[in-house]
Amino acid sequence: MSASGVPLAYQGSASAPEWLNKGDNAWQLTAATLVGLQSFPGLVVLYGGVVKKKWAVNSAFMALYAFAAVWICWVTWAYNMSFGDKLIPIWGKARPALNQGFLVGQAGLPATAHYHADGTTIETPAAEPLYPMATVVYFQCVFAAITLVLIAGSLLGRMSFLAWMLFVPLWLTFSYTVGAFSVWGGGFLFQWGVIDYCGGYVIHLSAGFAGFTAAYWVGPRAQRDRERFPPNNILFTLTGAGLLWMGWAGFNGGGPYAANTVASMSVLNTNVCTAMSLIVWTCLDVIFFGKPSVVGAVQGMITGLVCITPAAGVVQGWAALVMGVLAGLLTGLLADPTLCNLFLPVTNSQGAFYGGVGGAQFGKQLAGALFVIGWNVAVTSIICVAVNAVVPLRMPEDKLLVGDDAVHGEEAYALWGDGEVYDSTKHGVDETEHGGRAAVAPVATPPN
Repeated sequence: MSASGVPLAYQGSASAPEWLNKGDNAWQLTAATLVGLQSFPGLVVLYGGVVKKKWAVNSAFMALYAFAAVWICWVTWAYNMSFGDKLIPIWGKARPALNQGFLVGQAGLPATAHYHADGTTIETPAAEPLYPMATVVYFQCVFAAITLVLIAGSLLGRMSFLAWMLFVPLWLTFSYTVGAFSVWGGGFLFQWGVIDYCGGYVIHLSAGFAGFTAAYWVGPRAQRDRERFPPNNILFTLTGAGLLWMGWAGFNGGGPYAANTVASMSVLNTNVCTAMSLIVWTCLDVIFFGKPSVVGAVQGMITGLVCITPAAGVVQGWAALVMGVLAGLLTGLLADPTLCNLFLPVTNSQGAFYGGVGGAQFGKQLAGALFVIGWNVAVTSIICVAVNAVVPLRMPEDKLLVGDDAVHGEEAYALWGDGEVYDSTKHGVDETEHGGRAAVAPVATPPN
């Protein structure tokens, strides 16, 4: 406490400059951490529980590796490719985000100044959040990380781990950074007025089509796994799903870069849409299959989260309910003009439902989606072919048959069964607590 009675932390100083808004900074750091928890442990646990027992370790480890690898790539070159100075209309200039002078100064996204149709007159100034650049680098890193973790979900139980180790930095560099700069960082889709409130295009559409494409190149699961692939722990799946849902408050709530009314609206809409989507999916399970499914409910939950993300801060509450029921590409239809202006004041930003120029917005949303899809299909294919020339994309059949024990020498549970190499010397004896061996009945064949 200083002589003036004001705590030092709240006085202007090098660590608390005049431009720093402590409330915004605290919320943004919290939001980033919530998003990080969605990946680790959220999706790590969800993947580990939703797959067959023999793939629990490999699936969880793919997600964990992606989360760690993205961090190193992000601060070394990828952040500025996504949010730095413009190089070309789809890319920023690659450079590290590690310098103290860069990280402790006020945050700024230099290419995000929005221009009028003449291309020279500024309509909306570049974003300059009231906290350090380090906070923005952190927040955007966990978004990039969860994108790769989501792609992993399309490749569980068949992609070589070594190939995955190469795929992650390549895809981040040549695919994610393009989408992020084009839509968020000031690139051509941003300037054109395509609305992606918090990742529907940059993250979910990219991850979805990259996952489909990579799965095509890797190939399907082993025949035995395709015939029977029960979740090994549904309660783990629910635990991961819960972290994913609650973490989405940071995902969409952090989108405005401030603790403001748009953040509040987006968090509320996120929960409304997600709950409705889960309930609708559960009802459809009962109607078509005769019984409610926990895994189906989780799928409905994720569908709702993904659906609301590009629109969370720009649609009204009733629209969030509709999106939860239909779960489709509705931002271009339901974006409210008043909320659009609260988020990013750009002329003519409104959905087709509100008439006027709204139809043009719907066309922009479709065109933006087609660009993201086309780029990801092409670049993901090139990366898969390139990686396969160095390391086989697909695990060999002997490892596909066994699973974790063959790939990592580790198992999720200390129980013998599917996914462990059968060893008669290992399972034909039982070690006592004193180091002696007692014979037990040998098992003729390992179970399926």
